[in-house]
Amino acid sequence: MPIPDKSSADNNKKRLVVKKLFARQQHEGFGAVVRRSIGRFELRYFDPFLVLDEFSISAHSGFPDHPHRGFETVTYMLEGEILHEDCEGHKGAIKEGGLQWMTAGKGIVHSEMPSSNASSITHCKGLQLWINLSSKHKLVEPSYQEIESKDIAEAEKDGVRVRVIAGEWNGVKSKICTRTPTMYLDFILSPGSRISQPIPIHWNAFVYVLQGQGHFGDARSHHSTAAAHHFLILGLGGDRLEAWNSSDSGLPLRFILVGGEPINEPMVQFGPFVMNTQEEIDQTIDDFENFTNGFEKARHWRSQAVSALGLF
Repeated sequence: MPIPDKSSADNNKKRLVVKKLFARQQHEGFGAVVRRSIGRFELRYFDPFLVLDEFSISAHSGFPDHPHRGFETVTYMLEGEILHEDCEGHKGAIKEGGLQWMTAGKGIVHSEMPSSNASSITHCKGLQLWINLSSKHKLVEPSYQEIESKDIAEAEKDGVRVRVIAGEWNGVKSKICTRTPTMYLDFILSPGSRISQPIPIHWNAFVYVLQGQGHFGDARSHHSTAAAHHFLILGLGGDRLEAWNSSDSGLPLRFILVGGEPINEPMVQFGPFVMNTQEEIDQTIDDFENFTNGFEKARHWRSQAVSALGLF
């Protein structure tokens, strides 16, 4: 398939792919498999993003009771559904195509396990993104924004279908409010179709390919072609991403485009705790171990899913 040709002046505005990683499988949680791109040794942090996992879990596996402090988790289900429970009493299913945007803030202990409906399917698949919070938001009260698949903003034009998780596309806006300014778009491009998506010029941005094969940025770069499970860092200096479905197989190209405003603050991470200083991390560990300052309700709490499996 011929690659679209653009003028050199136009190229100056493109976001170019400066690094490409293949997300290999690794085991996490209890029997879960993830493909991690951000948060691995080659890319520990991509301000403001801490972790990006493409996860796969089956019945009786998942992510049992664990804590968080200082950031947000965004769980987007691609197949199946998982049950979320926390020590504050919040509980619900994140179903296929649905979204949970959780602000851990000052502290939460929760679990993410397949729901009882998962026994009838082979596996559950989804994406989880961790977004850092600035120092002024790190200790806010925990909160949730949850959207069912039918309520996620969508648009379609010229062979391009977009689900607007955060931000907007062609005037179609997400319902999600973001403490750290963020865009999160799920694109499906039919063969031969293309996009030219604006990105704020000072934001960090990346692409993660879920299905098919496409070109991103400048076709002359050896980094520009990517297939499923590839993670692409977009360089600064441009105000948009250009991408097109270059497959000769007739398959659609599906990828997420995520961008965020850098926080530009010191960051110290200890597993599920992300703060600004080592002293704050030490305090967080003490709070968690002693069930204080946000973790009080975790002292006697166990999720129903974990109790049913007899894990703890």
